[in-house]
Formats: sequence, C-alpha cells, structure tokens
Amino acid sequence: MQFIKYCMLFFVFIASTLIGKYISQKYRYRLEELEEIKNALNIFKSKIKFTYEPIPNIFKEISINSNENISNLFKNAKEKMNNKTAAISWEEATEEFEGNLNKDDKKVIKMLSKLLRNNRCRRTIKSN
Repeated sequence: MQFIKYCMLFFVFIASTLIGKYISQKYRYRLEELEEIKNALNIFKSKIKFTYEPIPNIFKEISINSNENISNLFKNAKEKMNNKTAAISWEEATEEFEGNLNKDDKKVIKMLSKLLRNNRCRRTIKSN
C-alpha cells in the first residue's frame, strides 16, 4: 500500500513539473514575440521617418528579416493592403495572428492602426 502511495506521489510530481514547464515555455515564447514585434515596429518607425518608403514595401522587408511568426503577421498585413487601407489591414492581420500573444497584447498592437489612420488624416490636412 505504501508503494502505491509513493508511486502516485511521484506521478503527481512529474505531471505538475511538466505542466509548469509547458506554461513557462508559453510565457517565454510570448516575451520573445513581443520583443520581436517591438524591434520590427522600431524598424518601421525608422523607415517611415527617414526613407519615406511605402508601407507595403516596409512590411515586406520586415517580413523577410523577422522570425516566422512575426513574419506571417507583417506578410498578412501587406497582402491585405492590396484591397484595404493600411489601418484596416493591420487590425485584421493582428486579429488573425496565431502566436502566443494574449488579447491584451493584440489590443495594444492594434493601436498602431489608429496611428496610421491619424497620420493619414494629418497629411491630408497639411497638404490643403
């Protein structure tokens, strides 16, 4: 009877350890994705500020130079820009993103679409 108790305790310990490793790995991947997105958005900001390249070209370049998950986000946004505005494309691509980000992360990343909308409005006002 003692042997069975110790075996069950051992299995509970192993199961808890594996579950903990799985959860911690998910957080690690989320952090890596957030850092990669931060770097990509810094590149985006610099390109807009200094080169005046079109947004689809910048997104294409970022998708080539990023890791696979982030690459898919920017590639998806670039493809959607053929039919839609940059703001709407970014929102939809962020919503469809299949990564380790949670809803709050996606909400913050989608805020870029509001900046893209506002930036376009300011440029039209300045040109008048």
